[in-house]
Amino acid sequence: MSLNSLIERLDLVGHIDSFNSFFSREKPLFIEGDQERHYSYIQALDKLSFKSPPRVNSFSPITSHLKKQGVLRFEQIFEVIKVVRYFHTLKNSAFEGIIGEWMHKIVIPERFSEEVASYFDLEGRFNEELDEELFGLSQRIKVIKSDINASMKRTLFSSKISPYLVDTQVHYINDEECLLMRGGFNHVLKGQVVGRTSGGFFYVVPESLSKNRDQIRNIETMREVKFYEYAKSFSKVLSELLPFIIFIDKEFERFDHYQARVHFARSKSLSILKAQKNRVIKLTAFEHPALHKPKPVDVDFSQNVLMITGVNAGGKTMLLKSILSAALMAKYLIPMKVNPHKSSIGNFKRFEAIIDDPQNVKNDISTFAGRMQQFSQLFSQHDALIGVDEIELGTDSDEAAALFKVILDELIAKGQKIIVTTHHKRLASLMADRDDVSLMAAIYDEEARQPTYEFLQGIIGKSYAFETALRYGITNKVVTQAKTVYGENHEKLNLLIERGAELERDLKKKQVLLEEKLETVRQEEQALQAQKEALNVTLECERQALHKSYEASISKAKEAARQSDTKSVHKKMNEANSALPKLQEKKVAEVVHEFKVGDFVKYRKNRGTIISLKAKEAMIEVEGMRLRVKRSDLKPSGNPPKKKTKTQVSHKVERRSGLKLDLHGLRAEEANERLDKFLSDALIEGWDEVIVYHGIGTGKLSYAVKNFLIAHPKVKSFDDAPQHMGGFGAKIVRL
Repeated sequence: MSLNSLIERLDLVGHIDSFNSFFSREKPLFIEGDQERHYSYIQALDKLSFKSPPRVNSFSPITSHLKKQGVLRFEQIFEVIKVVRYFHTLKNSAFEGIIGEWMHKIVIPERFSEEVASYFDLEGRFNEELDEELFGLSQRIKVIKSDINASMKRTLFSSKISPYLVDTQVHYINDEECLLMRGGFNHVLKGQVVGRTSGGFFYVVPESLSKNRDQIRNIETMREVKFYEYAKSFSKVLSELLPFIIFIDKEFERFDHYQARVHFARSKSLSILKAQKNRVIKLTAFEHPALHKPKPVDVDFSQNVLMITGVNAGGKTMLLKSILSAALMAKYLIPMKVNPHKSSIGNFKRFEAIIDDPQNVKNDISTFAGRMQQFSQLFSQHDALIGVDEIELGTDSDEAAALFKVILDELIAKGQKIIVTTHHKRLASLMADRDDVSLMAAIYDEEARQPTYEFLQGIIGKSYAFETALRYGITNKVVTQAKTVYGENHEKLNLLIERGAELERDLKKKQVLLEEKLETVRQEEQALQAQKEALNVTLECERQALHKSYEASISKAKEAARQSDTKSVHKKMNEANSALPKLQEKKVAEVVHEFKVGDFVKYRKNRGTIISLKAKEAMIEVEGMRLRVKRSDLKPSGNPPKKKTKTQVSHKVERRSGLKLDLHGLRAEEANERLDKFLSDALIEGWDEVIVYHGIGTGKLSYAVKNFLIAHPKVKSFDDAPQHMGGFGAKIVRL
């Protein structure tokens, strides 16, 4: 799929157009080269303050012309000057880091500045004062124009021609100054008629002005010749500097990519995410740019398939577009509204969005046939991110579920990552057996009777077709009859789905509270770590001070050892002793406790009761044993020793079906051991009916389970489970 078509299908046209307006000249979205390197430069540039570059045309016709030794126009020459001057400004800004290193490597030739750029002002006008001949020609033109104005005023106010003047204004016809005259003017004024009005009046250029005009044209011709000589000279210099021009054009193209992303992100408070070298998509607080006041999207798309179910008009399609849009913008480093610290987006070679109805009258193709045509093209691709909206569109739901289940399996095997929206719980239940499939449901507000445009992961959502019909004007009588036709069993299944959604919502709330508590614990942990580091610094300082004092004392002691007389030795030893840090002994008041018979005491790790006392000994009872111990080893205990009591546990089991055992992934021997223990526990607990999940797979595990159940003496009978409880992949066992 082409990039423009993908942008249109994902509703990103307005966002991309707004982004493109920040470029100095038109260019493709993708930056050639190492995206990791580009991202590091964008991050570095985002920390700096700088002005946007000027609007610049492409250098392709300029370089092509110079390669052929052609002569450039002043406008083309000034395009090159604008780019070079902008880089000169960046170099003078003295940026640090990788941007400063980049600017330092760009060397602007002095010849370009002196022989070309110095002849043009900031607006691109040629500075004629630098050339004496050009300046003189300009002054002559000014004098002649002044003479023309004076002559025109004299003519206007002449008494001879005033009767023939229609008005006293100077008119311009084909850049010629002329007068509007009545017929018969030729008797009083010689001139050239350059136009005529519908009223029969004439536009006349006086003969004296025509001569002056001819003089100006001759001088302008001389000026053009001079300008051409300069253009030829400038073009020659630029031809010799062509490698530099090609280099500066390439660097400007790269810088333009960076600055456009930085300024666009700043203007709308957006973030730039780089595509990671994996296939995981985790979005936090993502907002699609096409939505007005959108609800932020949180998605964990780590698996190969994400199946989105739930209420009609609940935002499933926009969630699909949001995931694809985020991946596309990350690939091209386009700013978006997202939490960059908690989001991660993988890298994909291709993107496919199967969203619109492919039915086409001109091609005589049906909706379902068009879908099959679209899917057939996906089998030839690899490493693509695919989004399919309403996958079962255009055919029977049961047949579509079976067909698309196999199609999705094949696409997964080819390394595709797929997002699917569907209302068919049959397909979702078939795909839910895979470990690499993630479920997500749009939430419906039962009280308000409208979608919340929020999503929960891990569940299959109800479509709420009846509720949606009521909301859009279908009568309650019609909806009630439809519910009767729909049947009670389906309605019970929907109730189970709703309960699952409620449990998931409660779990989500608890998870938020848990994250808040974890954040508090992390902050306390950081504070303790900082306190520990501060104590370590203090301890190290004290250790070094202590080490220095002991070294000084040892030095004194060694000096004392070298003395010859005893008096000198004692003196030096006293000095060494005084140099040591004085230890402050803490006196602990010894508390003597008076024990008496019956007191609760602690002896080592045991707790007991005093039975008898002597002067230095005591008899205590610990857990039914009597011990003779020293009174000095006893310590008072405020609580009596805990008595070990036997706890009797009784339980009452309601006999009903629903006890489950999952044997997926086990070998036959392991499965038989688990199944044997499971059936024994079920019999002890009084269960009369259980369900065993073994899956379909190769059939080996199913065959082993079947043989074991046949041989088990307590198994009355067993059958395959109903379709909504596992079908051929599960057994209902009656005991």
